[in-house]
Amino acid sequence: MTEKPTINILCLSEVDPKGSIWDKHRANTDKVSDYYAGADSDGFNQYGHRLKNCATRLEFCVASEDSNGLLNLKLSDARFCRVRHCPICQWRRSLMWKAKAYKILPDVLADYPKARWLFITLTVKNCHISDLRATLNDMNRAFKRLTELKAWPAQGWIKSVEVTRGQDGGSAHPHFHVLAMVRPSYFSYGYLSHAKWVALWQQCLRIDYSPVLHVSAIAKHDNAATLIPEILKYQVKESDLVADKEWFLELTRQMHRSRAIAVGGVLRQYMQELELGRRNLVDKAEETDETEEGSICCKWRRGGKKYKIEG
Repeated sequence: MTEKPTINILCLSEVDPKGSIWDKHRANTDKVSDYYAGADSDGFNQYGHRLKNCATRLEFCVASEDSNGLLNLKLSDARFCRVRHCPICQWRRSLMWKAKAYKILPDVLADYPKARWLFITLTVKNCHISDLRATLNDMNRAFKRLTELKAWPAQGWIKSVEVTRGQDGGSAHPHFHVLAMVRPSYFSYGYLSHAKWVALWQQCLRIDYSPVLHVSAIAKHDNAATLIPEILKYQVKESDLVADKEWFLELTRQMHRSRAIAVGGVLRQYMQELELGRRNLVDKAEETDETEEGSICCKWRRGGKKYKIEG
C-alpha cells in the first residue's frame, strides 16, 4: 500500500515575523474562553462562546515580500468577538487607539506648536479585587475635582485606566496614566512641584495618606507622540488576564461598562473618537501605501496553538 505524502502546512509565524504575536494572543484568548465557559454566570458562558470563535480565521493582503521570503502582511478580514477582556481584541483595540492618536497628534502640534507636555501617573493604595469598581469610581471623581482646581495647569489631556494584579494574588492596583498639554509658561508661572502634585491628588481623593504619584515633563525637543504607546496600551496586562481564573472573573464583574479612555479640554475636539464604543478592529493599525501582491488565509489550530495557512 502506497503511503500518502505528508503535506507540510506552513504556519503564519513561518512567513510573517508578526505571526508569533498573533499566536500568543490567540492562545491566551483560548485560556480566557475556558475561564468564562467554566463559570456559573450565563453572561460569562456567552463570553466564553464569543471568545472561542474570535479571530479563528484571518485573511491578509500581502503588501510585500523580502529577499528571505518573509512577508509583510496587512490584515484585511477577521471576525472579532469584541469582549472587553479578550486578549486579541484588547491588543487590536490598543493598536487602533494608537494609530488614531498618531494620525491626530500632528494637527494638535500644528495648532499648539509651543505647548509643553506632562506625563502623569496617579495611583492609590491597592484594593481587594472585589472593591475595584468602587475604587475606580472614587478615583474618577477625584480626577474630576483635580481638573476643576484653579491650580490644574492642563489645557487638554488624555487619561487611560490601567489595572494590575497585586503580588498577593487577591488585590488590584488601579492607576491612571495622563498625557497633559500645558502652556509654555507653565514652567515659569503656575509650576507645580512633585510635593504639590501629591498634595493636590491627596486632597481630591479625600484620603489620609500621601498617594504615590509620578510626573515628568517631555523635553522641548522631544515629540509627545513617544508617550502614545504608554498612554493607549492595554488596560490589563495579558499575563494578569490569564494568571488566576477567580481574580479574572471578578475583574470582569468590576470593570463592566467602565470607561477605558477619557479625553478633556482642547484635546477633545481632536481625539473624542477614542472614547467611542464600537470600531473597526481590522486594518486601522496596519494601513500601508504599498501595492498589494496577493492574499493569504490562516486558520487557528487550537491543538498546536498556531495559525496555519490554508490552501
